[in-house]
Amino acid sequence: MKLDKKFGKVAVLMGGRSGEREVSLKSGAAVLRALQVQGVDAHGFDPREQPLHDLESFDRVFINLHGRFGEDGCIQGALEMLEIPYTGSGVMASAIGMDKWRTKLLWRALNIVTPDFELVTANSNFAAIEAKIGLPMFVKPANEGSSIGISKVKEVGGLKAAYELAAQADPLVIAEAFVGGGEYTVGIIGDGADGYSALPIIRIVPKNEFYDFEAKYLRNDTEYLCPCGLSAEKEVEIQQQALQAFSAVGCKGWGRVDFLMDEAGQHYFLEINTSPGMTDHSLVPMAAKAAGICFEELVVRILELADVG
Repeated sequence: MKLDKKFGKVAVLMGGRSGEREVSLKSGAAVLRALQVQGVDAHGFDPREQPLHDLESFDRVFINLHGRFGEDGCIQGALEMLEIPYTGSGVMASAIGMDKWRTKLLWRALNIVTPDFELVTANSNFAAIEAKIGLPMFVKPANEGSSIGISKVKEVGGLKAAYELAAQADPLVIAEAFVGGGEYTVGIIGDGADGYSALPIIRIVPKNEFYDFEAKYLRNDTEYLCPCGLSAEKEVEIQQQALQAFSAVGCKGWGRVDFLMDEAGQHYFLEINTSPGMTDHSLVPMAAKAAGICFEELVVRILELADVG
């Protein structure tokens, strides 16, 4: 196959050292295949197994790392020091987006609606937080993805154990109000001219009690609805606000903004993903397909937006 030399030699970063390593390896393998099929001189690169200075031989990097050291600004800073263009958000936006607590603080300051939340520590008054947030509630590590360490507290007195579970993954833990009207996501991609488009919204309907790691990656009965069931007017409204939430964090390139709906039809932005999954269960490729963008075209569009800083 004749190589497409437009991008030069491309490293597809996958694996890494986070708790999401296995998911990242699947994402990276899918992206690598899609690029190679199109003649891109792409190579897999696992920063857990290979020294970062080996990246100096590459012209461009497609980041498919998830979680710590890949989605939190660390690898982005290293690539900027090496002056190698990379996909997705820069150092600051990646660091903020990875930190659910600080993302929520920023959104709250800008009147972007997010579920009520409290920071939880080992010295917190657990009963007071339960009373303030209300039950049920979700307790999660602030700096993890793929629902690692998350639990749903349904009974009085359950917060302490949920905190201890979450704290195993990250010392920063948040308690978040339950919003029970449905979980949705909005994929976002740039068009190369400093503009961004929101992809069709997907509604996620897990058969588990909530959209946990098993529902995301291991089960085949989770439903993904696109069209999502919202009115056209409501979908456009949320897409525009998702773009604002994306921009507020300083994100660029591509990403995903998750939100919840309550029973009254009010939406609440939940978190932002600056390096979304690209597996066969992943949401951005599903939304892109609904918009008429095949997987191969999607990965090339993301790669075209790579830059430094």
